[in-house]
Amino acid sequence: MARSKRVVRMPAIRPEESSFAPLIHKILEQLVEDPDREGLSRTPERVEKALRFLTSGYGRDARQVVNGALFEVKYDEMVIVKDIEFFSMCEHHLLPFFGKIHVAYIPKRRVIGLSKIPRIVDMFARRLQIQERLTQEVAQSIQAIIDPIGVGVICEARHFCMMMRGVEKQHSGAVTSAMLGAFRDRKTTRDEFLALVGRPAS
Repeated sequence: MARSKRVVRMPAIRPEESSFAPLIHKILEQLVEDPDREGLSRTPERVEKALRFLTSGYGRDARQVVNGALFEVKYDEMVIVKDIEFFSMCEHHLLPFFGKIHVAYIPKRRVIGLSKIPRIVDMFARRLQIQERLTQEVAQSIQAIIDPIGVGVICEARHFCMMMRGVEKQHSGAVTSAMLGAFRDRKTTRDEFLALVGRPAS
């Protein structure tokens, strides 16, 4: 039986939103291009749809993303969701950065549905971002929603603003972390998290 392909729909432009495709048309002109030639004639509309999708995390709330998927449980060991892939847009140059995020927490009373953690990552990644803030926002939202004993987040990313321009170092990466509660206060907890996601302990 043939599998049906998953269709990713771009967000439609709401009636109250003005189109910025004409501005993209002007940018192409400023780049000494002909925006009306065959290959570029529909580019402004495509760019607008792509940018609306890549910034679709605005106007969303982490509690809406979780949608009640919180469960009472007696469990006080570390829960880890690792290697969550993400793509985001650097707010400084509007160039992509991408990588993976590892999230861990120690429950106090409740756990969160595992699929909701990658959704929270996507919500914050689909905004104009910097890596440091993205890392903090993921950690702080999980802390606020389930009030765990602690939260740890590690983000590993590569930035096109370093790879395609500037220093042009294609193999350079950045690592950021946010440690809250027990992950900040207890070295053994932090070291366990680092070991489990394959990062060297401090």
